[in-house]
Amino acid sequence: MAEFFNTYGFLIVSAIFGAILGISVYLPLMAGQLSLATPGFYALGGYIAAIASTKMLTDTTGTLPVWWVLLEMLSAGLISGLLAIVLGIPVLRLRGIYLAIATIAFVEILRVVALNLDITGSAVGIFGIPQPFQSPLEYLWIALPLLGLSMAFMYRLEKIRVGRALIAIREDELAADSMGINPTYYKVLAFTLAAILAGMVGAVSAHFLNTWNARQGTFDASIIFLAFVLIGGSRTFLGPVVGGIVLTALPEVLRGFSSVNGVPVWLGQFLKDGRLIIFGVLIVIGTIFYPKGIITPEFLGWCKRTTKKVLAKNKQGA
Repeated sequence: MAEFFNTYGFLIVSAIFGAILGISVYLPLMAGQLSLATPGFYALGGYIAAIASTKMLTDTTGTLPVWWVLLEMLSAGLISGLLAIVLGIPVLRLRGIYLAIATIAFVEILRVVALNLDITGSAVGIFGIPQPFQSPLEYLWIALPLLGLSMAFMYRLEKIRVGRALIAIREDELAADSMGINPTYYKVLAFTLAAILAGMVGAVSAHFLNTWNARQGTFDASIIFLAFVLIGGSRTFLGPVVGGIVLTALPEVLRGFSSVNGVPVWLGQFLKDGRLIIFGVLIVIGTIFYPKGIITPEFLGWCKRTTKKVLAKNKQGA
């Protein structure tokens, strides 16, 4: 078991980060907003952490203090949230594909800016980012609590007035507005919360990956993060969590399958390098056959009823 965790520690932590980023994409979708800005805030958070630990911290010998990483995450979340408010007030008046295009433009603007600034390392990026842990698996000390807090927050959010207002806007914005719900306020709120979460994940990911460059926040990443939600489920926060974990692990599974004896060379090469194509096919298939994703409220209800029946039957048998 220890060998398994040491071998796949990097993948396990990456899958948890993917689940959190899936939640970040899901938050605007709660209000019916197709925002693809998550990679931009993710990249911004990573740059904040990379610059803070390599340019501002003078003594980086030895292991980086964990409290410094937590401070970077807090700073990245605050800066991302403030930028989301400034961006969200004008942009979130758009809807549908127009909002998606606007957020893609935001991601590209941040990428081009990062490519042309000396402080971000230009096209080369920032290397040798100090590490708070000795092995990738130890990042679970940050990743697991962050995922747990995010899931607890989302569970509570869906039960209170704010969550119900977001869902009402998603179902019918005009009807929600007529009931006294301010669509702009709640959409900006969801967008800001998503940005804070993405910025915090980006901050810790910069240390986790040990390097950070403009390739971290691209349109490709937007599609991948969106796939987490569309495949996992867009009607409950558990969908993006499951989608993020499964789809983050999927490339490694396909890479392992490509090495199996008897698999044609061309197919093995496609499984290794065709991740975006495979994700695109999954999105199309999921949209047709599972428009709400795999994990839906109805599916969770069925699981709950089935579990109760099994437990009741076991209790009677005992």
